[in-house]
Amino acid sequence: MPRLLRLLITLPLLSFALAACGPGTVPVTPAGGGSSSTSSSGAVTTDVLTYHNDVMRSGEYLTETTLTPGNVTSASFGLLHQLPADGLVDAAPLVVTSLTIGGAVHNVVYVATENDSVYAYDANTYGLLQKVSLLGSGETPSDSRSCNQVVPQIGITSTPVIDRSAGPNGTMFVVAMSKTSGGTYYQRLHALDLATLADRLTPVVVQAIYPGTAYGSAGQVGFVPDQYKERGALLLDQGQIFTSWASNCDDGQYNGWIIAYDETALSQTQVLNLTPNGLQGGIWDVAGLAVDSAGSIYTLLGNGIFDTTLTAAGLPVNQDYGNAAVRLSMASGTLAVADYFTTWNTTAESAGDVDLGSGSPLLLPDQVDATGTIRHLMLAAGKNDSLYLLDRDNMGKYNGNVANSDTIYEELSGALAHGVYSAPVYFNGSIYFAEVSGTLKQYALAAARMPATPTSQSTATFAYPGASPAISANGSSNAIVWAVESNPGSAAILHAYNPANLATEYYNSTQAAGGRDAFGNGNKYITPVIANGKVFVGTPNSVAVFGLL
Repeated sequence: MPRLLRLLITLPLLSFALAACGPGTVPVTPAGGGSSSTSSSGAVTTDVLTYHNDVMRSGEYLTETTLTPGNVTSASFGLLHQLPADGLVDAAPLVVTSLTIGGAVHNVVYVATENDSVYAYDANTYGLLQKVSLLGSGETPSDSRSCNQVVPQIGITSTPVIDRSAGPNGTMFVVAMSKTSGGTYYQRLHALDLATLADRLTPVVVQAIYPGTAYGSAGQVGFVPDQYKERGALLLDQGQIFTSWASNCDDGQYNGWIIAYDETALSQTQVLNLTPNGLQGGIWDVAGLAVDSAGSIYTLLGNGIFDTTLTAAGLPVNQDYGNAAVRLSMASGTLAVADYFTTWNTTAESAGDVDLGSGSPLLLPDQVDATGTIRHLMLAAGKNDSLYLLDRDNMGKYNGNVANSDTIYEELSGALAHGVYSAPVYFNGSIYFAEVSGTLKQYALAAARMPATPTSQSTATFAYPGASPAISANGSSNAIVWAVESNPGSAAILHAYNPANLATEYYNSTQAAGGRDAFGNGNKYITPVIANGKVFVGTPNSVAVFGLL
């Protein structure tokens, strides 16, 4: 198993262990899914190689030694620079430390845009190191496909993933959408050298077929590239790059596809359609697929057909999993459903577009319940009013269209006034998220259970799409929760909170006089990225860099 994969898989255990560290503890293993190094000043630097820092999508960056509650104030912290970009920055920036480019060693921040460009900037001097366009000859980024979700063009929407051990300098894997002047659309998976941004391997055109009868198919359902966008972050696991596919709005004919490729050759390794004999069931969540330490893969599906007739094993008879939380396994060598949960009224929810798929799965480190039993839990939340804490070992399946017949680990019905369109995070025993037009909320777990009401919450509210927060800390000390007001029609605002009490705000980007820290309008898909004393926030035409003044 590649070194990066071992690190990513063990990160959840690291995060759990760090929660027990005393104040001032400096971890020796990175929280960012990659290597740590020591700069000339003696500071530990850490990579951020995947969305929300690890494959469980915890959102924890636990080697932050510069930013503290004492210095993240408007007097000493603020906007340092904006890194120019030629389109919307919907993908979260990624950070690689101590990389040699052009004979010099740099800490590098990578920026991907909806104009199908990838930039490499020096994270300290802000100098442009490399830039590449992923468009083929005569191509442009895709149009918006008559959908207002990504406008005016669709290029790179999902957060790439990096393997520092692949190739001579490390490799970034990224999906780019484009079209020709003749109206032919492409989705391509690229493997870019980190130092040059050149394709290390010939980009592969994403195409697939799967047995099924969806939309009248004669036994084989085909992947049609113009019907999809790759919104969910790419996943690197077991030497494979996993892609997951959403539609353009709810338009046209689409299904719930997961397609994987071998990272060494970009050869296709896995194809799974989760609504092969039904319809819809797109995978919308910004965090993409998540993986636990046992190697199981998890996702949430959007509105679509769920077969309410079940097999003897309790699985949908036609293999259609619309509006479900799904656990996947590759134990047999082929990606397949191992377990799932959907609500008792799943058909009505899908018909009303009130589905689980708007949110992102969050896998929790081991929790101990009141009987001393270790629980493997997952948070799922979407467009209805409930929070679902699922047992990953027994997710609950479907129990028939009988009111309130769900048999799951814990459900907080009525907990939300609006839907969750964002990615929750975990830190030190608590879950954090902000639903649409809601506050940033903390739920502190006790005996492996969520409280009925938030433990604390912010004063500020977060308009559509809510907020996908991130955590920085030095082990378990000096922790900060970061969240962005990112509504596209309003000024973006970066917030920093006390994770133990979200009513305590350390900083926001409106506090300094004269609009010093203003950084443009919101960009709905963005998640703040913390690395080595800096906070990186995507905008419609840049990445804003915050740090100590």
